[in-house]
Amino acid sequence: MKKTVGLLVMAYGTPYSESDIEAYYTDIRHGKRPSEEELQDLKDRYEFIGGLSPLASTTQNQAEALCSTLNDAYSDVEFKLYIGLKHIQPFIEDAVEDMNKDGITEAITVVLAPHFSNFSVGSYNKRAKLAADDYGISLTHVSHYYHQPKFIQYWTEKINETLATISPEEHDDTVLVVSAHSLPKGMIEQSNDPYPDELHDTAELLKEKSNIIHVAEGWQSEGNTGTPWLGPDVQDLTRKLAQEHGYKNFIYTPVGFVCEHLEVLYDNDYECKVVCDEVGAKYYRPEMPNTDPLFINAIVDEIRNLY
Repeated sequence: MKKTVGLLVMAYGTPYSESDIEAYYTDIRHGKRPSEEELQDLKDRYEFIGGLSPLASTTQNQAEALCSTLNDAYSDVEFKLYIGLKHIQPFIEDAVEDMNKDGITEAITVVLAPHFSNFSVGSYNKRAKLAADDYGISLTHVSHYYHQPKFIQYWTEKINETLATISPEEHDDTVLVVSAHSLPKGMIEQSNDPYPDELHDTAELLKEKSNIIHVAEGWQSEGNTGTPWLGPDVQDLTRKLAQEHGYKNFIYTPVGFVCEHLEVLYDNDYECKVVCDEVGAKYYRPEMPNTDPLFINAIVDEIRNLY
């Protein structure tokens, strides 16, 4: 008899329809309703990328692929999938409640973000644990998986594929910009959070494994809180690198994200491309992991190290 174990896949969430946008944005702002101007700005960003983000369907596909691959990898365990979102239904607490209803007593949790921060992955884990403790469900958390060889292999292959489309004579005039979602600087510094170091480790691994010559690290998609966030912002970084080094080609790998969604399709493919056009450089951005087997198996390998 196989043991049934829950697989709680957690992600940020995104509106399913335009009518969801205000409630979603309000939840992000901890219950404070956005102004009409702020709300319209978000709607305009969604409109620019085609109406809504593909994140909801991609999250579902990633979670299903992960559960299926896990079940193929374990002979004595049957994983049952639950999806919990941070800012929209089904919320993390809803997913844990469903696990309890199904008689689940232990579960693996995975956040669809490869680097750990107390304020990102850590906050998901805390919400899951608070809910699970109410039901006596034991959780094993995956903290990160950016260091897994298959995760690095995925990005190495994509970087090399992109570099192969650029003339060899221009490889020394090409720079790789490795980025993740920015977080408030003060909170990171006060807690000695590992997040910046994990992004730096990723950049170092990609430089070591791929054919790229020049690598720079940046941050993107910072919130509007009126306080400093981790930097440099990728747009400012692009201008600085172009000015100081004269790079002709910029390859952006937003490795802190795992699929195409608003922060990549708008913040990279629009905002960073605008800056590249401004400085007279070419913009490149490899395909995101989505459900690529290397990415899915990187998470499976991390789970097998823990469970």
